[in-house]
Amino acid sequence: MSSPFHRRPRRLAALAGAATATLLLAGCGGGLLAGEDESDGTEGPIVLGMVTPLSGSSAAIGPYMENGAKLAVSEINADGGVDGRDLELIVEDGACDAKTAAAAANKLVTQEIVVSVGGYCSGATLPTLPIFNKAGVPMLIPAANSTELVDQGLDNVFLINGTGTQQADAAVAYMEKAGATKVALMDDNTSYSVDIANLTAERLKESGGPELVAQESVTAGESDYSANVNAVLKANPDFVYWTGYYQEGGLIIRQLRQAGYDGAIMVADGSVDVKLLEIAGEQNAEGILATMTQTPDTIEGAEGWISDYKEQFGAEPGPYSTQSYDAVRVAAEAIREAGTTETDAVIEALEGIDGFQLFSGPLTFTEDHTLSSGGFQILESSGGAFTLKDTLQ
Repeated sequence: MSSPFHRRPRRLAALAGAATATLLLAGCGGGLLAGEDESDGTEGPIVLGMVTPLSGSSAAIGPYMENGAKLAVSEINADGGVDGRDLELIVEDGACDAKTAAAAANKLVTQEIVVSVGGYCSGATLPTLPIFNKAGVPMLIPAANSTELVDQGLDNVFLINGTGTQQADAAVAYMEKAGATKVALMDDNTSYSVDIANLTAERLKESGGPELVAQESVTAGESDYSANVNAVLKANPDFVYWTGYYQEGGLIIRQLRQAGYDGAIMVADGSVDVKLLEIAGEQNAEGILATMTQTPDTIEGAEGWISDYKEQFGAEPGPYSTQSYDAVRVAAEAIREAGTTETDAVIEALEGIDGFQLFSGPLTFTEDHTLSSGGFQILESSGGAFTLKDTLQ
């Protein structure tokens, strides 16, 4: 049986009654949010779930996301919760691995979460979509942004981060602004990375600006990318854009520089972490550019939030901490507006959000449940950290 939450035409969706949705959920073995539990679902904490990498090559990101979400939970609970009920966050390790993430999603479903507020690696987030969809769990994805997530056409999936399309647009806009003439693209064969690389290639061909002279895919997890680096350098680029994650990205930057390449290097948002710079080496990492949505230290007026984060967790906030914080706030706002945790009502409330203030600006979702504006900007590495270089406004 197909899921009742697969995207339907909006006109038809509006005609579907809550009772019908509840029956369909029951028939699909779901109903976790439809009041089929022994309780009526209106007492006790409202449970949110998060799948995020706490192990594996992207383990550095997981604590930022978890802590950002926890900070929102603590603030909302201190302010009386949602309709008098506290929020509770359950976090499971997705390890940026498809099988691990799917197991984590299934575990969260058994714990009767109301909304999912996780998702970092797109390749690991994709297999969680049908699991949460069947269970009737709305998803607010704070980081993963492959267009494949949107292409599934699921009504319960909403992206808090800018999309791959918006990131590719920002990348090409900066290449043109920087005067690039020959561009090489490198990806790591993951869904997220290939998506951005292909979209950037399309934009370059459409723009009539910089010429795409090479597009190279590497195998993630290796330690030597000299063959890939040499293949790229044969095309004589003056701008290299790496769209994968920081572990491989750091090695590729180091090997590009060691091979004598002195042109511009830019990385996509999956590589924006100080560990990229550490792996690349101090001298090689200086001046590395990045396409990235807002990070705590590039947000004007975020000093108080950063101070609260540091006070609660004893550490600096990092990438996707603010997006995860906002995902929890949006979930709470939708439940509050719906007056219930019933799935269809929460989805309808999410679709109806208009101007809810996020760190990235006022939130309004498109028909595809993506941000109406991506908010990508350009960062630059200096002294072992990324700082804002160009807002592209």
